[in-house]
Amino acid sequence: MTDTHTKAVPSGPQLVHQSNQTMPTPDSTDEIDLVQLVRTLWQEKLLIALITVVFAIAGVAYALTAQEWWTAKAKVIQPQITDFAQLQREISAFQPAFDVYQADGTVLVSTQLQDVADAEVLFKHFINGFNSLENKKTFLTDNSDFQQFLTDNNVASEENTDRALENWFDKITAQQASKQESDTFVINLQATTSNSSFDMLKQYIDFVSAKVYNDTLANVQALVSAKEYELKQQLKVLRSQASSYLQVEKERTQYALNIASAADVNQPVQNLGDNEIFAINLGAKALAAKVSALESVKNLSVVEPRIQQVEARLSLLQGTELDKNIKFKTYRFLENVEKPVTKDKPKRSLIVVIATLLGGMLAVAFVLIRSAFRNHD
Repeated sequence: MTDTHTKAVPSGPQLVHQSNQTMPTPDSTDEIDLVQLVRTLWQEKLLIALITVVFAIAGVAYALTAQEWWTAKAKVIQPQITDFAQLQREISAFQPAFDVYQADGTVLVSTQLQDVADAEVLFKHFINGFNSLENKKTFLTDNSDFQQFLTDNNVASEENTDRALENWFDKITAQQASKQESDTFVINLQATTSNSSFDMLKQYIDFVSAKVYNDTLANVQALVSAKEYELKQQLKVLRSQASSYLQVEKERTQYALNIASAADVNQPVQNLGDNEIFAINLGAKALAAKVSALESVKNLSVVEPRIQQVEARLSLLQGTELDKNIKFKTYRFLENVEKPVTKDKPKRSLIVVIATLLGGMLAVAFVLIRSAFRNHD
C-alpha cells in the first residue's frame, strides 16, 4: 500500500509583498525656480523701472500740490492775582451788601462774588471758551483767512461750508500738556500757512478772552441785580411786618386806654394786669401818650431795626456802579504764541518714498503675474 502525501495550500487570499517600492516624487511644477524668477524680473527691468518712476512722479506731484498745514502753539496756565486785581477790587465794593450781619454782631461772609473772581474759575472759563464749538464757528465765519480757504477750494454751498467748518473745529484745541502738568494747557490752531496759523491763534485768543471778559462782568452784574431784587423784597416784607405790628399795637393801646378810663385808672399801678392782652397798668394818661406816639411814628425802623440794615445794603448796591472798563486776564502765558517753522503736512519726502516703494512692489507683482499666465498658456 503506497502512502500518499498531500501539501496543504492556504485557501484564503495570499498577501503579495513587493521588495522594491517606488516613493512618490514631488511634482516639479510646485517648485519655485528662483533662477527663472530672477531671469524674468531682469528681462522686465525696464517695465518695472518705468512703473516705479511713474509712481514716484505721481508721489512728487501730490507732495508738491497737497494742501499744507501749519500749527501755531502756546502754553497757558492759571492767572495770578495781579492779573485780575482790578476785578477783585470791583467785587470788593459790592461785598458788604452780600454779607449777612447777625444780631450778635457777627458777620457771615458771602462767597457768591468771590467765586466769580477765582483764578481757577476764570481759567476754566477761558479753556471752555477756547474749546467751545459756538465760539469757533463765530470766529471762523468772520475770519478772512478761513474765507480765503473757502474761496481757494471752491466751497460755496451751505452744506460744504458746514463740512469745512467741522473739519476746522478739530484744528482748534486746548488740551492738558500732560498728566503731570494738570494746570498747564497747550492751545493749538492749525491753518494753511505759517503766518495764518500764527495770526489766527493770536486773534482767537483775543476773541475768547473778550468773550470770557464780558461773560465775567455779566455774571457779576447778574449777581448784583439779583441781590438788589432780593433786598428790595426783604425790605418790602419787613416794612409790611412793621406796619402790621404798629397798627396792632395802636389798637391794643387804644383798647387799654378805654378800659383804664372806664376803671378810672389814671396813674401807673404796679402788678395790675401786666400779662393781660390789654394791660392798663400804665394808667390812662400814659396810655393816651402812647397812642399819640404810635400814631406819629413815620420811621418804621423804630419798630423794626432790621429795616435800617437792609436799606443800608440796598443803598450801597444802588449807589455803586460796576466799572466795565477795568482790565483783567483769565490766563497767563507759560510759552507765548510763536510762528511755526515746520509744517505738519504733507511730509513730502515720506510721500515720495512711499509712492516709489509702492510702485516698485506693484511693478514686480505685475511682471510675475503676467509671466505666470504666459507659462500656464
